[in-house]
Amino acid sequence: MRLRVLLVGLVAMLCWCDSAWAQRNGGVLRIFHRDNPTSASILEETNASTVVAFMPVFNNLVMFDQGVAQNTPDAIVPELAESWTWNDDKTELTFKLRRDVKWHDGTPFTASDVECTFNLWTGRARHRLRFNPRGTWFNNINFVQSSNDYEVTVHLNRPQPALLSLLASGFSPIYPCHVPLAQMRTKPVGTGPFKLESFNQFDRIRLVRNPDYWKDGKPLLDAIEFSVVASRSTALLSFVAGRYDMTFPSDVNMTQLRDVRRQSPRVMCEATAMNNNTNIMLNRESPPFDNPDIRRALVLALDRQGFMDALTEGSGTIGGHLQPPPDGLWGMPTEVLATLPGFGPDLEKNREEARALMRKAGYGPDKPLAIKIFTRAVSLYRSPAAVLANQLQDIYIEAGLDVAETSHWYTRIGRRDYSLALETTGNAVDDPDQAFYETFACRSERNYSRYCNPEIERMFETQSTELDLDKRRKIAWDIDMKLLADAARPPLVWNRAATCWQPYVKGYVPQINSSYNGFRFEDVWLDRR
Repeated sequence: MRLRVLLVGLVAMLCWCDSAWAQRNGGVLRIFHRDNPTSASILEETNASTVVAFMPVFNNLVMFDQGVAQNTPDAIVPELAESWTWNDDKTELTFKLRRDVKWHDGTPFTASDVECTFNLWTGRARHRLRFNPRGTWFNNINFVQSSNDYEVTVHLNRPQPALLSLLASGFSPIYPCHVPLAQMRTKPVGTGPFKLESFNQFDRIRLVRNPDYWKDGKPLLDAIEFSVVASRSTALLSFVAGRYDMTFPSDVNMTQLRDVRRQSPRVMCEATAMNNNTNIMLNRESPPFDNPDIRRALVLALDRQGFMDALTEGSGTIGGHLQPPPDGLWGMPTEVLATLPGFGPDLEKNREEARALMRKAGYGPDKPLAIKIFTRAVSLYRSPAAVLANQLQDIYIEAGLDVAETSHWYTRIGRRDYSLALETTGNAVDDPDQAFYETFACRSERNYSRYCNPEIERMFETQSTELDLDKRRKIAWDIDMKLLADAARPPLVWNRAATCWQPYVKGYVPQINSSYNGFRFEDVWLDRR
């Protein structure tokens, strides 16, 4: 037995050493980029276009382990913070900071940079962010104070167990105090494994290895190049031909995935959930959706399985406003969801109730309600809008499409120049604090539909403060049920998509409950033997 234990241990050690020795330094990772990032300032942007390309430039205080597919509190690891501790009542979070870190321009990293970043998030900085999409994440922070250059304490108004997870997101990098915000939008300075060499709008982004990175032996790559390719089909053909080493993450739909695998069986592809759902936004302040009966009729008419079959070849998931299990940590189980309006198995019964509500409102087969579905001129939006229009015919609603170019989309959304709009929403962190505060809080900059229910919002704080995990989950489900019953922003389908890479690309792990947190790329290497 003793000999067996020794042999097992020896084999395990040899396997680990073989894996470590197999890693090769050098090479350029080539990735096609789906569109042009609006800017390089992660703190001011909301999309994967910015965070995927520029996350390698930065570090956070803490980070989700890049080798673990599911983001959980247990997978949070130190970055610029060596360690952290809470006080007894969980209202003070103290970070011990690394002493061997420099910004890419050679300036030492200190606690003042952490203070400056928190002041940007909380709106207390002298020079404010142009747009602060994560402001609601950090509303609970009272103040941040450093006792010396390498220790900083975050003081909260109340306990908030989600805070570490929010700080671990790819959207939460630490910014330098000494670099103007205007420069961070075009030539950002970070402490991360890669430095920005060039950012050519609508063409290419090139990151190069940071030779002074504080983590020994990392990164393994010499550089990363993102090439902006407007045509998805052109980009995928180029990937199959070997021009690119990797697709843009979570950007290959199920139909495209089948084509890629057929054309190039050797490539590695992984289809995952990504904490992203297609949903409906209603203008509740104007007819016809100021009428709660019509809102309820719309919810009852939805055939979510029909959306999945038409759009994702049945690969998506049905859920509420929190990502469904098992990929998500907080979503309601199927049996609970099935008890809610519009989610029950008897579609015809639901639609008969919907038709009765429409007749009550004065509509019928001889007098349908005519509306426009506002959507973007890209397939991710336009295709589900067409499916929705077809389904609504069953309850006396004749819906046409009002298609806008992306450049006009947010302007019209901001003006509420729509009756019904079809949107996709990606959650950066799998936690109710992020999903609820960012999308449904009355004053959130990302509450595009301007839904505001003070009674439900008070419940946000109750769940956010709760330290008992099971109790907090139950409160989160209660909130989700109320939002669904109120047609706050009805989710249609939780999406899945794939990332593909050439077989010589090693060390990349797609994440299953966020499409924003897994792109430090410091552990990725190329095995071109």
